[in-house]
Amino acid sequence: MQVSVKNQNGDALDSIELSDAVFNVPMNQSLVHQAMVIYQGNKRQGTHDTKTRAQVSGGGRKPWIQKHTGRARQGSTRAPQWRHGGVVFGPHPR
Repeated sequence: MQVSVKNQNGDALDSIELSDAVFNVPMNQSLVHQAMVIYQGNKRQGTHDTKTRAQVSGGGRKPWIQKHTGRARQGSTRAPQWRHGGVVFGPHPR
């Protein structure tokens, strides 16, 4: 397949040979659609955001002492396992 190479003004500069196995095939509409969806999705900024344990307010003091309470050791009430705690691997904008 012969294709002409043109400049910005539309003047033909050269002619190159393109492989028929690559460029002379029927168009696959679903493949073009998938490529466009991926391309446009990657362009989006994204606005969803979650707070990590460092961004949640409160939780400065240990909830209870480390030993002799019979309870599991805890360092902050804003850790992910607590109610109102931070989110571990939540979404963040790019």
